[in-house]
Amino acid sequence: MPRHRPPLHPPHEAAVPAAARPTVRGLRDDLSSARPLPLPPWSWPRGLRWLPHTLVVLAAVAVAATGADPPARLLAVGHAACWPVALRRPVPAWWLSTAFFVVIAVAHPPTPANEVWAWTVQAGALFLLALRVRPTSAAVAAGIGAAVGVVLKLTGGTVGSWDLVLFGLTLFAVAVLVGGVARGRREDRARLAAQIAATARERAVRTVLEERARIARELHDVVAHHLSLISIQADAAPYRVPDPPPELAAEFASIRANALEGLAELRHLLGLLRADAPGEGAAVTAPQPSLAELDALLAHVRAAGLAVAARVEGARRPLPPGVELSAYRIVQEALSNTLRHAPGAGAEVELRYAPTALRLRVTNGPAVRAVVPAPGGGHGLTGMRERAAMLAGDVVTGPLPDGGWEVTAVLPVRPAPAPTTDKDSPA
Repeated sequence: MPRHRPPLHPPHEAAVPAAARPTVRGLRDDLSSARPLPLPPWSWPRGLRWLPHTLVVLAAVAVAATGADPPARLLAVGHAACWPVALRRPVPAWWLSTAFFVVIAVAHPPTPANEVWAWTVQAGALFLLALRVRPTSAAVAAGIGAAVGVVLKLTGGTVGSWDLVLFGLTLFAVAVLVGGVARGRREDRARLAAQIAATARERAVRTVLEERARIARELHDVVAHHLSLISIQADAAPYRVPDPPPELAAEFASIRANALEGLAELRHLLGLLRADAPGEGAAVTAPQPSLAELDALLAHVRAAGLAVAARVEGARRPLPPGVELSAYRIVQEALSNTLRHAPGAGAEVELRYAPTALRLRVTNGPAVRAVVPAPGGGHGLTGMRERAAMLAGDVVTGPLPDGGWEVTAVLPVRPAPAPTTDKDSPA
């Protein structure tokens, strides 16, 4: 079946084969557009960013002084001015250079100087064009310039000998080749920079997702533990009361059923995170740590060579499991970073129990020994922020004036509800 064509194409476009139409349209757009196409500066070294533009202007000034007489100098100045114009608008500059080439060959007596710089300026304009347009368009422009030169030679124009014409055509080919290669390399560098930026964004997103998955696995254990306790207590409660009313037994049975249903849904949703965690085995099923194990953690890091001191302000009290776990992990990560990035430095851990928040502060001094790069890591600060954000808290990290590092976290704690008395109970 023939391919359907929209009926609104212009007649001349409908006559072009479908496969060749994008190429023809691209050539037309490239060689007839007057839109600005500024020559980008060098990305490195930074101090020489505008060196290509400066060299083009200096070369135009040098070529402008090559005329053998005043009319030739005037034509040389006009022709050489196409180069600075090509720094921003290469297509109009190339057409203008071609027009000057024809005028010089037709309207001025032949001299060796203006014959050479006419070919040179035309090749330079072609090179600046090839830096900004597609290779096919640059090759067509070179073909147009070569055809103009050969026709002028055959019709008696002052374009020099056939050897000079051959030299000029070689310049055109070199200009297109070098310009196309430079343009391709610039595009490759731009694509590589974009890919690096996209990879960095993906890595950041993946880091957040991995840390959230790890937090979800830990919370699974905490929430599952409490739901299991609720179901067990609801199941055992009717047996603690002699002859419980049927309504009470039914209510406890409903509580137990709801707890078991919630536990099953929780395991269904979060169990996959535990199963897919790479490199984790039986350690995943261990109870999650809390601030009760903080002394053991400090003992471990002291055994690893870190001199750490701890200070607690306020009355220590049991906190919600999520707060306990997050506080333990933040302190653990901060001390691990000290061991990794500040070898030989001392550290201090401060815990402040406030009525509505737990405040953590972990500081360390500057590194005493040279830091040995270690593979992996890089997710610790993200994990701290994710844990604090999960609890509607905040984490602030940054360097200290003496060269050390500080980690400060505020984890909100909801006050425990007041016990209900008989006076407060409904009648």
